[in-house]
Amino acid sequence: MTQTATALPERMRVVEIASFGGPEGLKVAERPVVPPARGEVLIKVAAAGVNRPDVMQRLGKYPPPPGAPDIPGLEVSGEIVACGPDAGDWQIGDRVCALVAGGGYAEYCAAPAPQCLPVPDGVDLEDAAGLPENWFTVWTNMVDRGRMMRGEKVLVQGGASGIGTAAIQLAGLIGAEVFATAGTEEKCRFCEELGAKRGINYRSEDFVAAIKEATGDRGVDLVLDMVGGDYIPRELSILAPEGRLVLIAFLGGSKAEVDFLSLMVKRLTVTGSTLRPRDTAFKGAIAEALRRHVWPHFADGTVRPIIDSRFPFEEAPAAHA
Repeated sequence: MTQTATALPERMRVVEIASFGGPEGLKVAERPVVPPARGEVLIKVAAAGVNRPDVMQRLGKYPPPPGAPDIPGLEVSGEIVACGPDAGDWQIGDRVCALVAGGGYAEYCAAPAPQCLPVPDGVDLEDAAGLPENWFTVWTNMVDRGRMMRGEKVLVQGGASGIGTAAIQLAGLIGAEVFATAGTEEKCRFCEELGAKRGINYRSEDFVAAIKEATGDRGVDLVLDMVGGDYIPRELSILAPEGRLVLIAFLGGSKAEVDFLSLMVKRLTVTGSTLRPRDTAFKGAIAEALRRHVWPHFADGTVRPIIDSRFPFEEAPAAHA
């Protein structure tokens, strides 16, 4: 039986993709409020994160997976106002942030209960909307797939991005030594403030030479890459024996020419993943790992959300721009 705090409104405002293309294609509209299904909670949204997949969906290049709402938005924060049957231990009134497959750009958003996390102590409710997408992504790729361990050396490409800032902090939390690339000196210094041993300006430095110099030619154990393209063979060249290259996006293209002899000689692993299409059980397991190993450290200030800008609901096109 669905439990609700009060009678839910029949309609809500959403930001929908009225036409594919530029940010002006995002329009405020109205949709029905749908009660949560079995295993779901309904969140009164305080804020939604803005992520690159939202932009790709707006451009018409990243359709939502089957069954997901066509409304963009992959992460939200807010207060639970209704619980569907089998929604676990969540209660009406709980302050949560959640990873969703879509529907975040709305006043109300249904989320699978296992994909919700409590708003960490010391984190603003709105700021918490910027946690799930980045932290779920870096945990599953760096820890589960990349097998990152204490004492290892790690390179994070795009260290000043949302993913990058979470990745630097996660590496530091686990006890790895992390290097990060960024496009300006200011961003490089910011990466160092977050915990990177060195920020490498990819516009003025060759990251391959910089890593070899910084590690005495040994290289790194793990590379988290969102660029792809011609970065891939260069990244393989700086992996130490048993090193892992984890690919999560292809801003520079999804094709590369690689000499696989180096993989055999150094016993390297090349892997990657996408998170959005994975099932609730998979995402729920990540949520539980984050709750145990990461969430307590927001309270003590070891890690923190990195928020660049805030925009009112009506200014979603400006947020995308």
